Amino acid sequence: MVNNLKETFESVRMASRSLAMLEDCKINDILNAVADAAVAQTDYILAENKKDLARMDKDNPKYDRLMLTAERIEGIASDTRNVASLPSPLGKVLKHTLRPNGMELTRISVPFGVIGIIYEARPNVSFDVFSLCLKSGNACLLKGGSDADFSNRAIVHVIHSVLEKFHVDTHTVELLPADREATTELLNAIGYVDLIIPRGGKQLIDFVRHNAAVPVIETGAGVCHVYFDKAGDAAKGKAIVTNAKTRRVSVCNALDCLLIHKERLSELATLCEGLQAKGVTLYADSTAYAFLEKTYPKELLKRATEENYGTEYLDYKMTVATVSNIDAAITHITKYGSGHSECIVTEDSETADYFTRAVDAACVYTNVSTAFTDGAQFGLGAEIGISTQKLHARGPMGLEELTSYKWVIKGDGQIRE
Repeated sequence: MVNNLKETFESVRMASRSLAMLEDCKINDILNAVADAAVAQTDYILAENKKDLARMDKDNPKYDRLMLTAERIEGIASDTRNVASLPSPLGKVLKHTLRPNGMELTRISVPFGVIGIIYEARPNVSFDVFSLCLKSGNACLLKGGSDADFSNRAIVHVIHSVLEKFHVDTHTVELLPADREATTELLNAIGYVDLIIPRGGKQLIDFVRHNAAVPVIETGAGVCHVYFDKAGDAAKGKAIVTNAKTRRVSVCNALDCLLIHKERLSELATLCEGLQAKGVTLYADSTAYAFLEKTYPKELLKRATEENYGTEYLDYKMTVATVSNIDAAITHITKYGSGHSECIVTEDSETADYFTRAVDAACVYTNVSTAFTDGAQFGLGAEIGISTQKLHARGPMGLEELTSYKWVIKGDGQIRE
Protein backbone atom coordinates (compact mmCIF):
# COMPACT_ATOMS: atom_id res chain seq x y z
CA MET A 1 0.00 0.00 0.00
CA VAL A 2 1.34 3.46 -0.92
CA ASN A 3 2.55 5.08 2.31
CA ASN A 4 0.68 8.39 2.01
CA LEU A 5 -2.57 6.59 1.19
CA LYS A 6 -2.03 4.25 4.12
CA GLU A 7 -1.70 7.28 6.36
CA THR A 8 -4.93 8.67 4.93
CA PHE A 9 -6.75 5.40 5.49
CA GLU A 10 -5.49 5.22 9.07
CA SER A 11 -6.59 8.80 9.74
CA VAL A 12 -10.06 8.17 8.34
CA ARG A 13 -10.33 5.01 10.41
CA MET A 14 -9.47 6.96 13.57
CA ALA A 15 -11.98 9.66 12.65
CA SER A 16 -14.72 7.05 12.27
CA ARG A 17 -14.23 5.97 15.89
CA SER A 18 -14.66 9.48 17.21
CA LEU A 19 -17.92 9.90 15.28
CA ALA A 20 -19.59 7.46 17.64
CA MET A 21 -19.34 10.09 20.38
CA LEU A 22 -21.01 12.87 18.37
CA GLU A 23 -24.50 13.80 19.50
CA ASP A 24 -27.16 13.75 16.78
CA CYS A 25 -27.99 17.41 17.40
CA LYS A 26 -24.40 18.39 16.60
CA ILE A 27 -24.42 16.26 13.48
CA ASN A 28 -27.59 18.06 12.38
CA ASP A 29 -25.99 21.45 13.03
CA ILE A 30 -22.99 20.44 10.92
CA LEU A 31 -25.19 19.27 8.04
CA ASN A 32 -27.25 22.46 8.06
CA ALA A 33 -24.04 24.49 8.13
CA VAL A 34 -22.69 22.52 5.15
CA ALA A 35 -25.92 23.24 3.26
CA ASP A 36 -25.58 26.96 4.02
CA ALA A 37 -21.90 26.91 3.02
CA ALA A 38 -22.66 25.17 -0.27
CA VAL A 39 -25.10 27.92 -1.22
CA ALA A 40 -22.79 30.68 0.04
CA GLN A 41 -19.88 29.22 -1.94
CA THR A 42 -21.90 28.65 -5.13
CA ASP A 43 -19.70 30.92 -7.25
CA TYR A 44 -16.54 29.15 -6.11
CA ILE A 45 -17.97 25.68 -6.71
CA LEU A 46 -19.34 26.62 -10.14
CA ALA A 47 -16.03 28.18 -11.16
CA GLU A 48 -14.22 24.93 -10.35
CA ASN A 49 -16.97 22.92 -12.04
CA LYS A 50 -16.47 24.95 -15.23
CA LYS A 51 -12.84 23.79 -15.31
CA ASP A 52 -14.09 20.20 -15.42
CA LEU A 53 -16.78 20.98 -17.99
CA ALA A 54 -14.23 22.64 -20.25
CA ARG A 55 -12.39 19.32 -20.54
CA MET A 56 -15.49 17.33 -21.60
CA ASP A 57 -17.31 17.22 -24.93
CA LYS A 58 -20.84 18.62 -24.53
CA ASP A 59 -22.17 15.67 -26.52
CA ASN A 60 -20.81 13.25 -23.93
CA PRO A 61 -23.78 11.73 -22.02
CA LYS A 62 -21.83 12.33 -18.79
CA TYR A 63 -21.79 16.09 -19.39
CA ASP A 64 -25.20 16.62 -17.82
CA ARG A 65 -24.21 14.60 -14.75
CA LEU A 66 -21.01 16.59 -14.42
CA MET A 67 -22.64 20.00 -14.75
CA LEU A 68 -23.52 21.94 -11.62
CA THR A 69 -25.76 25.01 -11.63
CA ALA A 70 -26.92 27.39 -8.92
CA GLU A 71 -30.28 25.64 -9.01
CA ARG A 72 -28.69 22.22 -8.61
CA ILE A 73 -26.59 23.41 -5.69
CA GLU A 74 -29.76 24.74 -4.05
CA GLY A 75 -31.27 21.28 -4.55
CA ILE A 76 -28.19 19.62 -3.06
CA ALA A 77 -28.40 21.94 -0.04
CA SER A 78 -32.08 21.13 0.35
CA ASP A 79 -31.31 17.39 0.30
CA THR A 80 -28.60 17.91 2.92
CA ARG A 81 -31.07 19.74 5.17
CA ASN A 82 -33.56 16.93 4.62
CA VAL A 83 -30.99 14.40 5.84
CA ALA A 84 -30.41 16.55 8.95
CA SER A 85 -34.15 16.53 9.66
CA LEU A 86 -34.42 12.74 9.62
CA PRO A 87 -34.28 10.63 12.78
CA SER A 88 -30.90 9.14 13.59
CA PRO A 89 -30.59 5.54 12.36
CA LEU A 90 -28.18 4.71 15.18
CA GLY A 91 -28.88 3.05 18.50
CA LYS A 92 -32.22 1.62 17.39
CA VAL A 93 -33.36 -1.50 19.21
CA LEU A 94 -33.91 -3.98 16.38
CA LYS A 95 -34.62 -6.96 18.61
CA HIS A 96 -34.88 -7.61 22.33
CA THR A 97 -34.90 -11.04 23.98
CA LEU A 98 -34.80 -12.31 27.55
CA ARG A 99 -33.35 -15.83 27.68
CA PRO A 100 -34.52 -18.47 30.23
CA ASN A 101 -31.22 -18.12 32.13
CA GLY A 102 -31.85 -14.42 32.66
CA MET A 103 -29.53 -13.10 29.92
CA GLU A 104 -30.89 -9.98 28.25
CA LEU A 105 -30.04 -9.72 24.53
CA THR A 106 -30.50 -6.52 22.55
CA ARG A 107 -29.67 -6.04 18.87
CA ILE A 108 -28.95 -2.38 18.09
CA SER A 109 -28.06 -0.48 14.93
CA VAL A 110 -24.48 0.79 14.57
CA PRO A 111 -22.40 2.40 11.80
CA PHE A 112 -20.31 0.35 9.38
CA GLY A 113 -17.30 2.52 10.21
CA VAL A 114 -15.55 3.61 7.00
CA ILE A 115 -17.34 3.60 3.66
CA GLY A 116 -15.49 4.00 0.37
CA ILE A 117 -17.37 5.43 -2.60
CA ILE A 118 -16.05 5.13 -6.16
CA TYR A 119 -17.93 7.31 -8.61
CA GLU A 120 -17.61 8.91 -12.00
CA ALA A 121 -18.50 12.41 -13.23
CA ARG A 122 -21.09 13.14 -10.52
CA PRO A 123 -19.89 15.90 -8.17
CA ASN A 124 -23.24 16.01 -6.36
CA VAL A 125 -22.34 12.57 -4.97
CA SER A 126 -19.65 14.18 -2.84
CA PHE A 127 -22.27 16.14 -0.89
CA ASP A 128 -24.79 13.28 -0.78
CA VAL A 129 -22.27 10.74 0.48
CA PHE A 130 -20.92 13.04 3.17
CA SER A 131 -24.35 13.96 4.52
CA LEU A 132 -25.60 10.38 4.64
CA CYS A 133 -22.37 9.01 6.09
CA LEU A 134 -22.11 11.66 8.80
CA LYS A 135 -25.75 11.24 9.81
CA SER A 136 -25.24 7.47 10.05
CA GLY A 137 -21.99 7.80 12.00
CA ASN A 138 -19.67 6.69 9.18
CA ALA A 139 -16.48 8.27 7.91
CA CYS A 140 -16.11 8.24 4.13
CA LEU A 141 -13.39 7.93 1.53
CA LEU A 142 -14.38 9.54 -1.77
CA LYS A 143 -12.79 8.29 -4.98
CA GLY A 144 -14.15 10.51 -7.72
CA GLY A 145 -13.26 10.35 -11.37
CA SER A 146 -10.69 12.63 -13.01
CA ASP A 147 -13.50 14.23 -15.04
CA ALA A 148 -14.88 15.89 -11.89
CA ASP A 149 -11.69 16.39 -9.86
CA PHE A 150 -11.83 20.21 -9.69
CA SER A 151 -15.48 20.10 -8.62
CA ASN A 152 -14.95 17.38 -6.01
CA ARG A 153 -11.97 19.14 -4.46
CA ALA A 154 -13.93 22.38 -4.17
CA ILE A 155 -16.82 20.56 -2.50
CA VAL A 156 -14.60 18.74 -0.01
CA HIS A 157 -12.83 22.03 0.75
CA VAL A 158 -16.20 23.59 1.64
CA ILE A 159 -17.10 20.60 3.84
CA HIS A 160 -13.72 20.64 5.60
CA SER A 161 -14.08 24.34 6.41
CA VAL A 162 -17.37 23.59 8.18
CA LEU A 163 -15.94 20.62 10.09
CA GLU A 164 -13.08 22.80 11.31
CA LYS A 165 -15.54 25.36 12.68
CA PHE A 166 -17.27 22.62 14.64
CA HIS A 167 -13.93 21.17 15.83
CA VAL A 168 -14.63 17.85 14.13
CA ASP A 169 -11.82 15.80 12.58
CA THR A 170 -11.66 16.71 8.89
CA HIS A 171 -10.57 13.14 8.13
CA THR A 172 -14.26 12.31 8.58
CA VAL A 173 -14.36 12.80 4.81
CA GLU A 174 -11.37 12.51 2.51
CA LEU A 175 -11.08 12.77 -1.27
CA LEU A 176 -8.52 10.41 -2.73
CA PRO A 177 -6.39 11.20 -5.80
CA ALA A 178 -8.24 10.76 -9.08
CA ASP A 179 -5.75 8.24 -10.46
CA ARG A 180 -6.20 4.49 -10.90
CA GLU A 181 -3.56 3.69 -8.31
CA ALA A 182 -5.78 5.18 -5.60
CA THR A 183 -8.67 3.02 -6.80
CA THR A 184 -6.55 -0.11 -6.51
CA GLU A 185 -5.41 0.82 -3.01
CA LEU A 186 -8.97 1.55 -1.88
CA LEU A 187 -10.25 -1.76 -3.22
CA ASN A 188 -7.63 -3.56 -1.16
CA ALA A 189 -7.78 -1.48 2.03
CA ILE A 190 -8.59 -4.43 4.28
CA GLY A 191 -8.68 -3.41 7.92
CA TYR A 192 -9.27 0.24 7.03
CA VAL A 193 -12.44 0.23 4.90
CA ASP A 194 -15.57 -1.69 5.88
CA LEU A 195 -17.62 -1.32 2.72
CA ILE A 196 -17.20 -0.06 -0.85
CA ILE A 197 -20.06 1.27 -2.96
CA PRO A 198 -19.40 1.95 -6.66
CA ARG A 199 -21.64 4.47 -8.40
CA GLY A 200 -21.42 4.52 -12.16
CA GLY A 201 -21.86 2.47 -15.30
CA LYS A 202 -21.59 -1.26 -15.80
CA GLN A 203 -17.89 -1.11 -16.65
CA LEU A 204 -17.01 0.58 -13.35
CA ILE A 205 -19.21 -1.72 -11.29
CA ASP A 206 -17.82 -4.85 -12.95
CA PHE A 207 -14.26 -3.64 -12.35
CA VAL A 208 -14.93 -3.02 -8.65
CA ARG A 209 -16.68 -6.35 -8.20
CA HIS A 210 -13.85 -8.29 -9.84
CA ASN A 211 -10.99 -6.50 -8.09
CA ALA A 212 -12.17 -5.61 -4.58
CA ALA A 213 -10.92 -7.43 -1.50
CA VAL A 214 -13.24 -5.26 0.62
CA PRO A 215 -17.00 -6.08 0.68
CA VAL A 216 -18.96 -4.35 -2.12
CA ILE A 217 -22.57 -3.30 -2.62
CA GLU A 218 -23.29 -2.96 -6.33
CA THR A 219 -25.23 0.10 -7.43
CA GLY A 220 -25.94 2.20 -10.45
CA ALA A 221 -26.29 0.29 -13.70
CA GLY A 222 -29.91 0.57 -14.76
CA VAL A 223 -31.42 -1.03 -17.86
CA CYS A 224 -35.01 0.02 -17.26
CA HIS A 225 -38.16 -1.10 -19.07
CA VAL A 226 -41.75 0.05 -19.36
CA TYR A 227 -44.24 -2.60 -20.46
CA PHE A 228 -47.38 -1.14 -22.05
CA ASP A 229 -49.96 -3.82 -21.42
CA LYS A 230 -53.01 -4.88 -23.40
CA ALA A 231 -55.07 -3.02 -20.78
CA GLY A 232 -52.84 0.05 -20.63
CA ASP A 233 -54.13 3.62 -20.70
CA ALA A 234 -52.53 5.46 -23.64
CA ALA A 235 -52.52 8.88 -21.99
CA LYS A 236 -50.82 7.52 -18.88
CA GLY A 237 -48.44 5.51 -21.02
CA LYS A 238 -47.39 8.52 -23.08
CA ALA A 239 -46.74 10.63 -19.98
CA ILE A 240 -44.80 7.87 -18.23
CA VAL A 241 -42.67 6.94 -21.24
CA THR A 242 -41.84 10.58 -22.01
CA ASN A 243 -40.95 11.39 -18.41
CA ALA A 244 -39.01 8.20 -17.74
CA LYS A 245 -36.93 8.64 -20.89
CA THR A 246 -36.40 12.39 -21.20
CA ARG A 247 -36.55 13.95 -17.73
CA ARG A 248 -32.80 13.33 -17.39
CA VAL A 249 -31.35 10.87 -19.87
CA SER A 250 -28.03 10.54 -18.06
CA VAL A 251 -29.36 8.99 -14.83
CA CYS A 252 -29.63 5.31 -14.01
CA ASN A 253 -33.43 5.32 -13.64
CA ALA A 254 -33.96 6.64 -17.20
CA LEU A 255 -36.00 4.41 -19.52
CA ASP A 256 -34.06 2.28 -22.00
CA CYS A 257 -36.69 0.02 -23.53
CA LEU A 258 -40.43 0.23 -24.22
CA LEU A 259 -42.17 -3.14 -24.48
CA ILE A 260 -45.60 -2.97 -26.12
CA HIS A 261 -48.32 -5.60 -26.31
CA LYS A 262 -48.89 -6.62 -29.93
CA GLU A 263 -52.60 -5.77 -29.69
CA ARG A 264 -51.79 -2.14 -28.78
CA LEU A 265 -49.37 -1.33 -31.58
CA SER A 266 -51.87 1.16 -32.97
CA GLU A 267 -51.12 3.28 -29.87
CA LEU A 268 -47.37 3.30 -30.51
CA ALA A 269 -47.36 6.65 -32.31
CA THR A 270 -49.20 8.23 -29.37
CA LEU A 271 -46.86 6.68 -26.81
CA CYS A 272 -43.84 8.07 -28.68
CA GLU A 273 -45.13 11.58 -29.42
CA GLY A 274 -43.28 13.08 -26.48
CA LEU A 275 -40.07 11.31 -27.47
CA GLN A 276 -40.26 12.72 -30.98
CA ALA A 277 -40.52 16.24 -29.59
CA LYS A 278 -37.34 15.64 -27.56
CA GLY A 279 -35.41 14.17 -30.49
CA VAL A 280 -35.11 10.65 -29.11
CA THR A 281 -33.69 8.05 -31.50
CA LEU A 282 -35.70 4.83 -31.44
CA TYR A 283 -34.29 1.38 -32.19
CA ALA A 284 -37.38 -0.66 -33.05
CA ASP A 285 -37.92 -4.33 -33.82
CA SER A 286 -39.41 -5.12 -37.24
CA THR A 287 -43.02 -5.15 -36.03
CA ALA A 288 -42.79 -1.86 -34.14
CA TYR A 289 -40.75 -0.31 -36.97
CA ALA A 290 -43.58 -0.97 -39.43
CA PHE A 291 -45.95 1.07 -37.27
CA LEU A 292 -43.50 3.82 -36.37
CA GLU A 293 -42.21 4.53 -39.88
CA LYS A 294 -45.59 6.03 -40.77
CA THR A 295 -45.32 8.79 -38.14
CA TYR A 296 -41.89 8.93 -36.51
CA PRO A 297 -39.14 11.04 -38.16
CA LYS A 298 -37.06 8.89 -40.48
CA GLU A 299 -33.77 10.29 -39.18
CA LEU A 300 -34.71 9.26 -35.62
CA LEU A 301 -35.90 5.74 -36.42
CA LYS A 302 -33.56 2.77 -36.75
CA ARG A 303 -33.94 -0.99 -36.79
CA ALA A 304 -33.02 -2.71 -33.54
CA THR A 305 -30.28 -5.31 -33.36
CA GLU A 306 -29.51 -7.74 -30.55
CA GLU A 307 -27.01 -5.33 -29.01
CA ASN A 308 -29.73 -2.73 -28.46
CA TYR A 309 -31.55 -4.98 -26.00
CA GLY A 310 -29.93 -4.71 -22.59
CA THR A 311 -28.19 -1.41 -23.42
CA GLU A 312 -28.16 1.37 -20.83
CA TYR A 313 -28.10 4.35 -23.18
CA LEU A 314 -27.67 7.34 -20.83
CA ASP A 315 -28.59 9.34 -23.93
CA TYR A 316 -31.55 10.37 -26.08
CA LYS A 317 -31.91 6.82 -27.41
CA MET A 318 -34.37 4.03 -26.63
CA THR A 319 -35.32 0.55 -27.79
CA VAL A 320 -38.88 -0.48 -28.72
CA ALA A 321 -39.87 -4.14 -28.74
CA THR A 322 -43.14 -5.94 -29.39
CA VAL A 323 -44.31 -8.74 -27.09
CA SER A 324 -47.19 -11.17 -27.44
CA ASN A 325 -48.29 -11.15 -23.79
CA ILE A 326 -47.21 -10.28 -20.25
CA ASP A 327 -45.16 -13.46 -19.89
CA ALA A 328 -43.15 -12.52 -22.96
CA ALA A 329 -42.58 -9.07 -21.45
CA ILE A 330 -41.39 -10.61 -18.18
CA THR A 331 -39.10 -13.01 -20.05
CA HIS A 332 -37.58 -10.08 -21.95
CA ILE A 333 -37.02 -8.12 -18.72
CA THR A 334 -35.50 -11.16 -17.02
CA LYS A 335 -33.05 -11.62 -19.90
CA TYR A 336 -32.06 -8.00 -20.52
CA GLY A 337 -32.86 -6.08 -17.33
CA SER A 338 -30.33 -5.16 -14.65
CA GLY A 339 -32.61 -5.54 -11.62
CA HIS A 340 -32.98 -1.78 -11.22
CA SER A 341 -36.42 -0.34 -12.07
CA GLU A 342 -39.22 -1.87 -14.14
CA CYS A 343 -42.73 -0.57 -14.88
CA ILE A 344 -46.04 -1.84 -16.17
CA VAL A 345 -48.74 0.43 -17.57
CA THR A 346 -52.09 -1.31 -17.17
CA GLU A 347 -55.59 -0.77 -15.84
CA ASP A 348 -55.96 -4.47 -14.97
CA SER A 349 -55.17 -4.93 -11.28
CA GLU A 350 -54.65 -8.70 -11.59
CA THR A 351 -52.15 -8.20 -14.41
CA ALA A 352 -50.36 -5.54 -12.38
CA ASP A 353 -50.14 -7.87 -9.38
CA TYR A 354 -48.80 -10.69 -11.56
CA PHE A 355 -46.14 -8.40 -13.03
CA THR A 356 -45.14 -7.13 -9.59
CA ARG A 357 -44.71 -10.65 -8.23
CA ALA A 358 -42.94 -12.06 -11.28
CA VAL A 359 -40.45 -9.28 -12.06
CA ASP A 360 -37.22 -9.53 -10.09
CA ALA A 361 -36.00 -5.94 -9.63
CA ALA A 362 -35.23 -3.55 -6.81
CA CYS A 363 -38.15 -1.30 -7.78
CA VAL A 364 -41.28 -2.44 -9.63
CA TYR A 365 -43.81 0.23 -10.66
CA THR A 366 -47.43 0.17 -11.77
CA ASN A 367 -48.51 3.25 -13.75
CA VAL A 368 -45.62 5.34 -12.36
CA SER A 369 -42.50 6.69 -14.07
CA THR A 370 -39.22 4.95 -13.22
CA ALA A 371 -37.79 8.45 -12.65
CA PHE A 372 -38.96 8.16 -9.04
CA THR A 373 -36.26 5.61 -8.15
CA ASP A 374 -34.37 8.10 -6.04
CA GLY A 375 -33.60 8.39 -2.35
CA ALA A 376 -35.10 11.85 -1.95
CA GLN A 377 -38.27 10.81 -3.79
CA PHE A 378 -38.57 7.78 -1.51
CA GLY A 379 -38.37 10.02 1.55
CA LEU A 380 -34.81 8.97 2.45
CA GLY A 381 -33.47 12.53 2.36
CA ALA A 382 -30.84 11.60 -0.21
CA GLU A 383 -29.23 8.42 -1.44
CA ILE A 384 -25.77 6.97 -1.47
CA GLY A 385 -26.67 4.77 -4.42
CA ILE A 386 -29.29 2.38 -5.76
CA SER A 387 -28.46 -1.20 -4.96
CA THR A 388 -29.26 -3.76 -7.64
CA GLN A 389 -28.13 -6.72 -5.55
CA LYS A 390 -29.95 -8.56 -2.76
CA LEU A 391 -27.54 -8.84 0.15
CA HIS A 392 -28.03 -6.26 2.92
CA ALA A 393 -29.68 -3.54 0.82
CA ARG A 394 -31.80 -3.20 -2.32
CA GLY A 395 -33.02 -0.13 -4.16
CA PRO A 396 -32.28 3.45 -3.02
CA MET A 397 -29.89 3.33 -0.06
CA GLY A 398 -30.42 5.89 2.65
CA LEU A 399 -29.50 6.10 6.31
CA GLU A 400 -30.79 2.72 7.49
CA GLU A 401 -28.88 0.95 4.71
CA LEU A 402 -25.63 2.51 5.96
CA THR A 403 -25.88 0.77 9.32
CA SER A 404 -25.07 -2.69 10.57
CA TYR A 405 -25.90 -3.99 14.05
CA LYS A 406 -24.34 -5.51 17.09
CA TRP A 407 -25.63 -7.64 19.96
CA VAL A 408 -25.46 -6.24 23.48
CA ILE A 409 -25.76 -8.89 26.19
CA LYS A 410 -26.39 -8.15 29.86
CA GLY A 411 -26.49 -10.61 32.71
CA ASP A 412 -25.80 -11.24 36.38
CA GLY A 413 -22.89 -13.66 36.42
CA GLN A 414 -24.31 -16.37 34.12
CA ILE A 415 -21.81 -18.97 32.90
CA ARG A 416 -22.26 -21.69 30.28
CA GLU A 417 -21.95 -25.29 31.45
